[in-house]
Amino acid sequence: MEYTISKLAKLANVSARTLRYYDEINLLKPARINSSGYRIYGQNEVDRLQQILFFRELDVDLETIVSIMNDPNFDQKEALHQHYKKLIQKRTRLNKLIETVEKTIAHEKGEIIMQNDEKFEAFKDKLIAENEEKYGKEIREKYGDKVVNDSNAKLQGMSKEDYAALEKLGDEILNLLPKAYETGDPASPLAQQLARKHKEWLMYSWPSYTKEAHAGLAEMYVADERFKAYYDKVVEGGTEFLRDAILAFLKEK
Repeated sequence: MEYTISKLAKLANVSARTLRYYDEINLLKPARINSSGYRIYGQNEVDRLQQILFFRELDVDLETIVSIMNDPNFDQKEALHQHYKKLIQKRTRLNKLIETVEKTIAHEKGEIIMQNDEKFEAFKDKLIAENEEKYGKEIREKYGDKVVNDSNAKLQGMSKEDYAALEKLGDEILNLLPKAYETGDPASPLAQQLARKHKEWLMYSWPSYTKEAHAGLAEMYVADERFKAYYDKVVEGGTEFLRDAILAFLKEK
């Protein structure tokens, strides 16, 4: 069966403009152009569009989708398996969030007494799931399943006060990074304050702390493009500076 761009757009509930853009960025090309100059899509393109929309549903950016799906080694069956697994995880998180909202409503009505820790369980689950989705493979390969599972368990059991402190430290690190970077010296007092806060931030979730593990994580920040992009979006070159500040901090300990 073949589809014009308007019919495929209607079938997939996307705009024709979106399909034209996917063509422009070499993500979804039509099977052919007919004699009237219209884009014509076949079954392969329908299946490919479904894959694209699965990725989009999981909040994968278009640049990454293009890179993944245009890779000669892209395995559609394996991709579907991973989509299924991640969507199940997403459903579990949403169910937990819905349950938390329901409990909160009942608490406000005076029907139940909701403990403070219960109010934050869904958010901790979301943080753990996001970390696993973005960095789980690399972290598990580097530190092993036990370390990562213990870290997740520690985060899951975190009190409301500790969770708030963790979030606060994360914000402080991002706010301090550009100021420390301006000194141009990873060993400056401001840079060392940055590294110290980073250690404190890690201690909330790591089951145990070692200088070697901290240094290894700092090196991974620079080596992995996703980590690098996270800190470089605050200030260009910030990832390398944070790494150097941490290494300088560890030498003094």
